[in-house]
Amino acid sequence: MTTVLVSGSHGLIGSALIPELAAVGDRAVRLIRRSAAGDADAVFWDPGEGRIDAAALEGVDAVVHLAGEGIATGRWTAARKTRIRRSRVEGTRLLARALAGLARPPRVLVCGSATGYYGDRGDDVLREDSAPGTGFLAEVCQAWEAAADPARAAGIRVVHLRTGTVLSPAGGALARLLPVFRLGLGGTLGSGRQYLSWVAIQDIVGAIRHVLDRDGIAGPVNVAAPHPVTNREFTRALGRALQRPTPFPVPAVALRVIFGELADGALLASTRVEPGRLLASGYPFRFTEISEALRALLARPR
Repeated sequence: MTTVLVSGSHGLIGSALIPELAAVGDRAVRLIRRSAAGDADAVFWDPGEGRIDAAALEGVDAVVHLAGEGIATGRWTAARKTRIRRSRVEGTRLLARALAGLARPPRVLVCGSATGYYGDRGDDVLREDSAPGTGFLAEVCQAWEAAADPARAAGIRVVHLRTGTVLSPAGGALARLLPVFRLGLGGTLGSGRQYLSWVAIQDIVGAIRHVLDRDGIAGPVNVAAPHPVTNREFTRALGRALQRPTPFPVPAVALRVIFGELADGALLASTRVEPGRLLASGYPFRFTEISEALRALLARPR
């Protein structure tokens, strides 16, 4: 049995990962911000205060670090941008240093990152060795990945999951779009030509389990379906899956008025990512086409 420490265990990805680990016989230990006294499957930390119960980390075999302030849930005010950056960079640095100082460090740290690393790159196909982009999200991702350096220096295998937009009806971007599209009010954003690198929730969980078990995988790993789509293609596929029209495009200028910097930094940015390292290592994507993924995710349970 492998003991896996998971931060961000109540988030969209973490809440799907925990039961999957249990299903294969692994023990999941949650890294939480409340007292873990009396809970053998929880470890306390407070990244904002720089505190972590390092002694309780002894014996952990692997770590999956997913914690971080939500990016696309509101305008990027100066205060919010500071929280987004700190939650990722300072939290990762605190955890990496604690792991590096253990008498028996874990063999692997799988650390969250995002395809935002590449910035707004138009139609360019982006692979793990592509240069980083510019802008707020790209800068955050670069600092986020660098914050894991103490673990890497201690000989821990570190994997950075450059994750695309995770699709799940339980949360994230898809859950926020569903009420609008079900009313028949959905439409393209801006020109609709910007690329969306997406991944179904089942495949982000599968990819995490895949990299945990493969000692030869280290460094950046693009976690996105092999076939990214434009916003226009995604809009049409979601409309078809819901059997609803999508007649109401939202002009870029309106998005900028409503969302400010978030509009250009995320909603209108184009990131066309190829999951080269996952494919080369034999990961079998469950969903490669957006239409089949949306149909499966939105199917009514019998």
